[in-house]
Amino acid sequence: MDTAGKVIKCKAAVIWKQKEPFSIVEIEVAPPKAHEVRIKILSSGICRSDDHVVSGALKAKLPIILGHEAAGVVESVGEGVTSMKPGDKVIPIFLPQCGQCSTCLHPRGNLCKKNDLHTGSGLMEDGTSRFTHKGTVLHNFAGTSTFTEYTVVNEYSVVKIDAAAPPEKVCLISCGFSTGYGAALNAAKVRPGSTCAIFGLGGVGLSVVMGCKAAGASRIIGVDTNKDKFPKAKEFGVTDCINPRDYQKPINEVIFDLTGGEGVEYSFEAIGNPEVMLSALNSCQINYGKCIIVGVPPSDSNVNFHPGLLFSGRTWKGTLFGDWKSKDSIPKLVSDYMNKTFILDPLITHTLPFEKINEGFDLLHSGKCIRCVLTF
Repeated sequence: MDTAGKVIKCKAAVIWKQKEPFSIVEIEVAPPKAHEVRIKILSSGICRSDDHVVSGALKAKLPIILGHEAAGVVESVGEGVTSMKPGDKVIPIFLPQCGQCSTCLHPRGNLCKKNDLHTGSGLMEDGTSRFTHKGTVLHNFAGTSTFTEYTVVNEYSVVKIDAAAPPEKVCLISCGFSTGYGAALNAAKVRPGSTCAIFGLGGVGLSVVMGCKAAGASRIIGVDTNKDKFPKAKEFGVTDCINPRDYQKPINEVIFDLTGGEGVEYSFEAIGNPEVMLSALNSCQINYGKCIIVGVPPSDSNVNFHPGLLFSGRTWKGTLFGDWKSKDSIPKLVSDYMNKTFILDPLITHTLPFEKINEGFDLLHSGKCIRCVLTF
């Protein structure tokens, strides 16, 4: 039956209250309005940022449909949509690219002003939602909301990809992999022969490792309090694994000892912990060291530090989506995956049916999972 122009009833995972499990319920998904696209989701990764909303670390309007790391197929398009058509394989993107705002037009900018990351309105551009449950409005997340069988996004928040790309793999390109990989290649611009340190060896941290290795780093130090992650990290290219709990002094001093008193040229914080961010900064070479903040910090967090840490020449920089311009870069990254420039399979340790989303989050909390992908 043709569903274009009609309300679709489907299953979605809804968070009604923070710190409670997802509820799988039937929702109504309205047709796309002008310049919007309705997508049938095929796969969606479970990202730590989603969990931050569940735990309350990130503020969001409830009830909400989370999820932002996905791949799917266009079901229908609204008036004025020209870049894709029904049947096209696509990736929804939490960091849009309208191509018209001052940030999109800047050669180094990628934080499109159409993003919903800062306002957290949880609504479409016209101030309404396309999701309801028995008359109750449900908010969206980061302009995407992919923990549902169908979602509606603006045309600037979705991009067409290679039809042959496996959705259960390339969904990682919409967030975790690209964020980490780009942090090394774009944000840090890691030099061949350099020494790097990555704090946090989860999916994003290991993607940073992949970027550092691709850039030609000669030494990659992995830092994590979970030693069970070390064997996998070494498979990805980490040369030295250290656990802060094994030492009686600050981990930045340990890293200076490991590097002959120099510190690393590049450090990356891939957790979102303000204290670890300072440790990463302190681990950098005092003059030309560069620290990249990759992890998403809690909404109410702050960092206090002496300006001398930067006065000596260090660089402290944040990155969103690995500094990629989303709509421009994602199709190329998918092509690079298809051409085996990099591999994604080792990042995916678990695959579950969508209905088992709560089990997927349990795996995330256990520390035994790099990336869990939900299939629909």
